[in-house]
Amino acid sequence: MNTKALVAEFIGTFALVFVGIGAIAANAGLTGIALAHGLTIAVMVSAVGFISGGQFNPAVTIGALLAKKIDVNNAIGYIIVQCLGAITAAALIKLAVPEQALQAVGMGTPALGAGITTTQALVAEIILTFFLMFVIYGTAIDRRAPKMGGLFIGLVITANIFMGGPISGAAMNPARHLGPALLGGGLDNIWIYWVGPIIGSSLAALLYHNVLEEK
Repeated sequence: MNTKALVAEFIGTFALVFVGIGAIAANAGLTGIALAHGLTIAVMVSAVGFISGGQFNPAVTIGALLAKKIDVNNAIGYIIVQCLGAITAAALIKLAVPEQALQAVGMGTPALGAGITTTQALVAEIILTFFLMFVIYGTAIDRRAPKMGGLFIGLVITANIFMGGPISGAAMNPARHLGPALLGGGLDNIWIYWVGPIIGSSLAALLYHNVLEEK
């Protein structure tokens, strides 16, 4: 198992969750929250993508596994450190942000918007994560990809949050939900944030691998 890759995945996921929660607690608004997540992913993928692939997301790792871009042992290691990075970020942000601000936003945990059903949230997470994995594959995994994957991955996350933030929180990432949920945000509807992203990512990876990628 590649220790350097595991460290990179931990740091990247930590950064995403720490900055994401912080932006929500700061009442940055939908635009600010979308940019906080998108820019963090853009810079972290650019920083360590050549070391680990810059996945930072268990659903993306599962998609890469199905497309045979990562082996089972490394995929398991990635998922473990991604979840640990998210949990650690949620724990440490309590030392940087006032508890009252965190409580007011449920620890920044992705959640269903007002009047949104679980079915609507699930569909949103599936489709948004499909877009995310599709862009990751086309800009970072495919050997024909331009060398600007981090930028485009960050942009699709930003765009997805503009659409899905008011629906499901636009997590697109089981770890992004798990960390703050365990540290005070609550585990309501946690299944949506595992099932939806994994389905969406898997569909995109299999489609790209089997239809669009050159063999």
